[in-house]
Amino acid sequence: MARRSRNRNQTPVVPEIKHATIESLDQEGRGVAHVEGKTIFVDGALPNEKVTFQSIRIKPSYEVANVVEVLKQSNQRVTPKCPHFGLCGGCKLQHLDFAAQVAAKQRLLENDLWHIGKVKAENMLPPLYGPTWGYRHKARLSVKYVDKKQRVLVGFNEKATRYVAVMNSCEVLVPEVSALIEPLQNMIVQLSIRDKLPQIELAVGEANNESEPVEGNAKPVIVLILRIMAALMPEDEVLLKAFADDHAVQIWTQTKGPDTIKPFYPLDGAQLQYSLPEFGLTYPFKPNEFTQVNPQINQVMIRRAMQLLAPQAHENIADFFCGIGNFTLPIARSGAQVLGLEGLANLVDRANESAQLNDISHVKFGVADLFKMTPDALTNLGVFDKWLVDPPRDGAFELIKSLDNSNSPQRIVYVSCNPATLARDAGVLVNEKGYLLKAAGVINMFPHTAHVESIALFERI
Repeated sequence: MARRSRNRNQTPVVPEIKHATIESLDQEGRGVAHVEGKTIFVDGALPNEKVTFQSIRIKPSYEVANVVEVLKQSNQRVTPKCPHFGLCGGCKLQHLDFAAQVAAKQRLLENDLWHIGKVKAENMLPPLYGPTWGYRHKARLSVKYVDKKQRVLVGFNEKATRYVAVMNSCEVLVPEVSALIEPLQNMIVQLSIRDKLPQIELAVGEANNESEPVEGNAKPVIVLILRIMAALMPEDEVLLKAFADDHAVQIWTQTKGPDTIKPFYPLDGAQLQYSLPEFGLTYPFKPNEFTQVNPQINQVMIRRAMQLLAPQAHENIADFFCGIGNFTLPIARSGAQVLGLEGLANLVDRANESAQLNDISHVKFGVADLFKMTPDALTNLGVFDKWLVDPPRDGAFELIKSLDNSNSPQRIVYVSCNPATLARDAGVLVNEKGYLLKAAGVINMFPHTAHVESIALFERI
């Protein structure tokens, strides 16, 4: 049977422009409306606004759309600070007043707790705020060589595409890194491998004794990891070393997997580190190791976690998904005996290094796949008075499901980067494991984005 030929000259159907009243924001910062029996997610629209929109994706039960015109503007709408807003896909909520952003995240947390976990917190904690601009100390920048224009783009991807946005600054990166975007573009275009350098991962650490002072102030330590898909030529090495010297940065390279990341220049650069002055702690870290992107709000988050956990010197406490000991060592400062478990061996090595550096001996770290936890394995770890849990976005479902009467702590502080999985796990703790959700609240770790960080306190009945 012959195939039906497609009419290549057929004009594509352009979705019509429709009207809507925006009711709320979704988890991605889009306005939510209901039109003709369908849920419409409108990018760029805010609650209580009347808008016209045009759909870019149409499904049987919902549509995804872009705002065409705001007919009635919300009194919470503000002028975005970044000139690249709307093109860059990095910060979707710059058009919403900062306090309103945090309030929307708090409502989202409450809604997820109820609709997913069927639980309500006895007390909603005041949101934790931090710096609103220049807060981001870690990021992954995309790099693209545009042959037709003989130029290099360095930045974040455009909204809803894989194209790299044309940008020369970023308001949420620390200012010293934002100022590097244009010089990086000008330097990379001169490299022989300019079309074989797809990304740059960056990490910023606190100024330390090895940092060179600039105009009387110690300069932060900045490391750039260049993902290179071809060998550097001698002339490339000259350019990279000159760039590092001119801008006081360290350049590392990565040729394949994470195990190929290594310093390129200078080889004796200052160590990346961050500190928790309230607890007298300093943490060294490698540029590719996980640390919080917002060190100022990290300090506030740890303070609240310690207030909720209330560790005591006579207690035995577990810190699950401990990373490099971000929470473990502050807990240990109380005098409690602490076990920190983490799935990545390199992070455990760094946690042990930090414990030794800070002269903390009553803490033990171990490697464990906490996503495969069982009741027997949990019981074999011993009995703990309290837990702190700080999982990645997938949550701590298997760990929570493994709780029984023989291994349940009296108190659990749960730090989450995904309100949906926190709500799911909270439902298990409250409805199956005999806990009360005493308190919950948001931590605005990522201002101007839809990302919701939160913290919750559970107590056993």
